[in-house]
Amino acid sequence: MKTNLKELLVTNSTIVENELKSYISVKDNYGLHDMMAYSLLMGGKRIRPFIVLETFKAFSKSDDIKKALPFACALEMIHTYSLIHDDLPCMDNDDYRRGKLTSHKVYGEAQALLAGDTLLTYAFEVLASNKYVSDKSIVLATKALAFCAGGLGMAGGQMIDLKSGDNIKSLKELKEMHSLKTGALIRCAVLLGYYASTDNPDDSVIEKLERFATNVGIAFQFRDDILDVISNKEVLGKQTGSDDKNGKATALTFLSLDEAQKQVNDLTNDAINAIDDCLGENGNVLRELARYMVERDK
Repeated sequence: MKTNLKELLVTNSTIVENELKSYISVKDNYGLHDMMAYSLLMGGKRIRPFIVLETFKAFSKSDDIKKALPFACALEMIHTYSLIHDDLPCMDNDDYRRGKLTSHKVYGEAQALLAGDTLLTYAFEVLASNKYVSDKSIVLATKALAFCAGGLGMAGGQMIDLKSGDNIKSLKELKEMHSLKTGALIRCAVLLGYYASTDNPDDSVIEKLERFATNVGIAFQFRDDILDVISNKEVLGKQTGSDDKNGKATALTFLSLDEAQKQVNDLTNDAINAIDDCLGENGNVLRELARYMVERDK
């Protein structure tokens, strides 16, 4: 049965947005939570929380998402902290994110750094406070989030990215970077959704979920590389051409536009096959999401 994916994205985004507001509603006398909220509530499709919630629903066969929602919000906090830091002058040096000034342009570099750090730590408090799942599920989720965000996950991918350009000599090396920088949090999303549904995970299911997420993550980034060339600031909500300006290797360093799009399609098809193998018809939403992410224009 075909799902109205865009409608479901909006519905889930609204749910996650409201939950994030409740987590970030704490007020302090020094403005830190306001700075955190600025970036956390900037909008966006909330793709990673969406994957958490829909993976949970697929495995639990239930629309009651209260078990998965704290995990989804924790992951979005990690993602937001990474964006705040990514936009800093010492990293990608971007002035706009989702059509708005980036955190450091509004509050200053040191303040943005601290807002990101606090979101990172707060994420684990939110995750560990999930009262709807077992302690074992929390342990599994904590380990997954820490690993995927750490040196052998997203942060490791960011380190490779900082050293990219001439240091990345092949498409294989580029894919390895994207599998960490982008794919790691998508892998975390499917794992958190799965762990919210069970505290007795199946290794063969985890392997297939990770294959789905890794392929989607690389395809997503390759599509970003394509859009960075063919799109514009008004559509994307951020400056285009920044990768070329910063001398960073992209899919288009090694491939033509057509070849890059073929890679995107091939990766997506393999991701869909992985979901077929572990979820069958219950994976319809994840399959449609994989297609949507490579057909997007922003």
